[in-house]
Amino acid sequence: MSTEESPLLGNQLQPNTRRSALPTEDVYDRFNRGQKRVILAMASVTGLLPMFVSGCFVPSIPQISRDLNSTPAAVSLGISLAVFASSFSVMFWSAYSSFYGRRTIYLCGMPITILSSFAVAASTDINRLLFWRFVQTFGCSGGFALGTAVIGDIYKVEERGAAMGTFFGAALFGLAIAPPIGGAFAQYWSWRGFQFALGVWCIIQMLLLAFFFPETAHPGSRGIDQLRGPKKLFTWVNPFRCLSFLKSPNIMAITLMNTFALISDYALLIPIAYTVGAKYGITEEGLIGALFLPNGFGNFVGASIAGRMSDQAVRRAKEGRKGIWVPEDRLRAVWLGGLVLVPLSVTLSGFTTAYVDGKVGLVINLLCFFTNGVGVDMVLTPIGAYTVDIMPSRSAEVMAAIAAFRSLLLAPISALLIPSVDTVGVAATNSISGIMSLFGYFLIWLTIRYGKQMRAYVDVGYPDFDAQVLHDDDPTTEH
Repeated sequence: MSTEESPLLGNQLQPNTRRSALPTEDVYDRFNRGQKRVILAMASVTGLLPMFVSGCFVPSIPQISRDLNSTPAAVSLGISLAVFASSFSVMFWSAYSSFYGRRTIYLCGMPITILSSFAVAASTDINRLLFWRFVQTFGCSGGFALGTAVIGDIYKVEERGAAMGTFFGAALFGLAIAPPIGGAFAQYWSWRGFQFALGVWCIIQMLLLAFFFPETAHPGSRGIDQLRGPKKLFTWVNPFRCLSFLKSPNIMAITLMNTFALISDYALLIPIAYTVGAKYGITEEGLIGALFLPNGFGNFVGASIAGRMSDQAVRRAKEGRKGIWVPEDRLRAVWLGGLVLVPLSVTLSGFTTAYVDGKVGLVINLLCFFTNGVGVDMVLTPIGAYTVDIMPSRSAEVMAAIAAFRSLLLAPISALLIPSVDTVGVAATNSISGIMSLFGYFLIWLTIRYGKQMRAYVDVGYPDFDAQVLHDDDPTTEH
C-alpha cells in the first residue's frame, strides 16, 4: 500500500527527502463504478462553487457601489482580496487534507462559506463587505485542489484523465456562466439575493457531503494515520510547505503552461466590454454577459475530449513499451490545445476585433471564444491528471502550489489587460497572450522529452517510476 512516510508537520523533513510510492491496484477498487460517479459529481459541484463566488461578484459591482454609497473602485477591491484569500486558502486546505483527509476538510470549509455568504448579503458598509468577501473566498477555495486529489484517490491511471476532464469541465463552465447569472440576479432581483442563494446552496451541499461523501484518501496515507501516541484535537500543518514543490522543473513547467493558458482566457473575457462589446455595439449588461457563454460551452465540450485523449495517450505509450508507464506520456495530449487552439483562438480574436466589422467579425469572435474554451480545457485537464500521476498521495498540495503561483501572476496581469488594450490595442495584447501560450507549450515539450532527467534533477519525493509497471485495465472503462 502506498503511504507517505511522515505527517506534514512544520518540523518534518523537506519533501525532497521523502520518497512516495505508487499505490497498489486494489486501492482503487474500494468504490464501485456507481459510487465513483456520485463522488465525482459531488467533487465537481464543490469545485464549481468558488467559480460562482468569484464570477458573480463582477457584474454586481455597480449595484453594490450604489447600495453601499461607495465607489466602483472601492468595491472592486473585493476582487483583489478574493485573489489573495484564494492563494492562501488553497494551500491551507490542501495541506490539512493530506493530514486529516478529504472529507473532513470539505466539511470544515463549508460552514465558513455559509456564514460568510449570509454576512456578505447583510453587509451595510464597504468595510464589512470586503472582510466577509475575504472570509467567503477563504472558505470555498479549497474545493478545486481537493477535487483533483479526490479523483486521484479513486481512479486508476488509465481512467483518471476522463474523470479529470469532467471535473475541469464543470469548474471552467461555471467560470464562464457565473458572470451572466450574477448579472441577471443583480438586474432582476438584487446582489444581496444572490449572496443569500449562495448560502442556501452551501447548506444543501454540506448536508450532501455529510451524509453521502466518504473519505477517499488511501488507507494509511494521511498524516494523522502515522502519528505515534495519543491523537491531538488539532495539529499544526505548515500550509506554505507545498510551495517547495515548485523547485521541481517538471512542476514549474506545467505551472507556467497552466497559467499561460488561463491568461489567454482572461485576455478574451476580462476586457470583453471594451473590445468586442465596443466594436460591435453591445452595451447592455445582459448581452455582454451572454458573450461569455461560448467560452463556457467550449469548456464543457473540451472536457470529455481532453480527458479521453490523455487516457488514450497513456494507454498507447504503455502498449508500445509492453506495459511500462512513464507519467510524462499523458502530457502528449496537450499539443492540440497548447500548440494550436489556444494561441490561434486568442490571436485571431484580437485581429478580428481590430479589423473585421459587422456580424462577420462578431461571429468569428464567438467561434474564437468557443475554440479557446475547448483549447484551455485540453491544456488544463492533462496537466491536472499529470499532477496526480507524479505525486499521487500529495496531489492536493501540488495543485495548491500551482494555484498559488498562478494567482500571483494572474492578479497583476489581469489588472494590466484593459490598460494594454487602450495602449497597444487588442490585436497586440492578444498576440502577446498567444506567444505566451506557445512558450508554455515549449516547456511542456521539454517535459515530455526530458521528464525523467528533470525529475531526477530536483527530486521532491517522486515515486520510483522505473520500478513500477502498471497492469493494463479495460480501456472501455466508463465514468
